[in-house]
Amino acid sequence: MNPTIKVDHLWKVFGLKPERVPGTELGRLPRAELRARTGCVAAVRDVSFEVAPGEVFVVMGLSGSGKSTLVRCLTRLIEPTSGDVSIDGEDVRTMSPKRLRELRRHRVAMVFQHFGLLPHRPVVDNVAYGLEIQGVGKAKRHERAAEVLELVGLDGHEQHYPDQLSGGMQQRVGLARALATDPAVLLFDEPFSALDPLIRRDMQAEVRRLHAEVGKTLVFITHDLSEALSLGDRIAVMRDGDLVQVGTPEELVGEPADDYVADFVREVPRADVLTLRRIVRPLGDGEQTEDKPLPAGTVIRDAVSRVLGASRPIAVVDGTSTIGVVDAGQLVPALIGHRPQVHA
Repeated sequence: MNPTIKVDHLWKVFGLKPERVPGTELGRLPRAELRARTGCVAAVRDVSFEVAPGEVFVVMGLSGSGKSTLVRCLTRLIEPTSGDVSIDGEDVRTMSPKRLRELRRHRVAMVFQHFGLLPHRPVVDNVAYGLEIQGVGKAKRHERAAEVLELVGLDGHEQHYPDQLSGGMQQRVGLARALATDPAVLLFDEPFSALDPLIRRDMQAEVRRLHAEVGKTLVFITHDLSEALSLGDRIAVMRDGDLVQVGTPEELVGEPADDYVADFVREVPRADVLTLRRIVRPLGDGEQTEDKPLPAGTVIRDAVSRVLGASRPIAVVDGTSTIGVVDAGQLVPALIGHRPQVHA
């Protein structure tokens, strides 16, 4: 399957003569030393990744890690210094201004932290604004706006103005506006970071629900690990412009690439993320198992009652193949945050 988004050796350097940095000795300097020697800041440093169709790809990092610069480079809201970006196989960096406008209007939509709603227009016209820019007639764009407002749970609010809505509702309007043009790709740049925690969780649940219903390709930027783990099919961790690790939530928690990632995930309850495939042991000679196996992709915590209530080990299967067994001896260490011992 061809990727929806492909990024190869992408650099964004701010400063005087930025093109002298990528691919040279300067590009290998630590960020602070590069700035001291040249005055340049490498916000994105030699980053490569792919995003599959329908995937939720989360880019996570602390403030200043380069994650927001990276997502803006994807549609050239910020011009990359070097490297390649393609969307649906088309080279974004060689697009003419006209083609780039078409990309932003039809195929890719962005949802920002600041809603950017038009205060003098009712909700229906805010949602329909992208369609208006495309030249869609009023009746048709209002019909589409009503559809997506229902999708995000705001039907009945079409004639309200933004200042009559709560922050969470305003963010739903922003999400509806992005969905109205039916883009193939949605780019989220820390859209919920200004919201209260309870509203933020509601909006995360809303994104999961909408993704399940409409199946768009999502790139989601966040500094919040719990948000990344909750939303991401895969997560890319950035530090000082570098891509440190790309993997599933389970891979990041179970196999951190370095101490930086390990520190990020240290407080994550392993049993809430890791699956049974991480803790299985081989079946002993003559050992009997329970009649009904468990799928290897079962999250450890979801298997607790079944495993602890069983009188015999439970087989763990990947498809039709048995990959091992799990019992209390494997489960309990994972629940208290330790790695179980696996004996041959």
